[in-house]
This record gives sequence, structure tokens and C-alpha cells, in this order.
Amino acid sequence: MTAWHVVLLASIVCFGLKVLGYLVPARLIERPAPARTVDLLTVALLAALISLQTFAHGQQLQLDARLPAVLVAAILFALRVPFIVVIVAAAVVAAGIRALS
Repeated sequence: MTAWHVVLLASIVCFGLKVLGYLVPARLIERPAPARTVDLLTVALLAALISLQTFAHGQQLQLDARLPAVLVAAILFALRVPFIVVIVAAAVVAAGIRALS
């Protein structure tokens, strides 16, 4: 099985899942419990993706200048600082740490 076969198979599976989503009755999705679960699942998946992209290098955990930058960004987000300020502050922290090491 080549990489193209895997891509095509994954595409077919994703399309099938999307079609199955349209077949779910609306009354099941509009109830409070499933709606809240879907909202929380989205946030959890995004957090997992950010964690992997930030701290993983292949099969290893890599803690470098990105960790303090993400912590600064999280703190600034909690304080409801504008997005551009968060990005600049995190970049400055990462650049400063890399310049010192």
C-alpha cells in the first residue's frame, strides 16, 4: 500500500464520517448534553494538537524556548489581552530565551 492509497482511503473515511454526521437526527444534537460535549471535545482536541505541535519532536518530548512562550501566551489570553499583543509577547519571550542560550 503506497502513500497515495493511504491518502485516498483516509479521504473516503472522512467523507463517510461527514455523510454519517448529516444522517444524525437534529433532535439528538440540539439537546444540552451532546451540544456541551461537542463544544468541550473541540477544545480538548485543539489543546492536544497545540501540545503535540509545541512539545513533541518525533517520538520525544522536547522542552525548549517554546514552553515559556506558550505559558506567557496562556497567561495573556487569561487576562484578555488583544491577540496581536499575545503573539508578539510570546515571540519576544521565545526569541529572548533562544538568544540567551
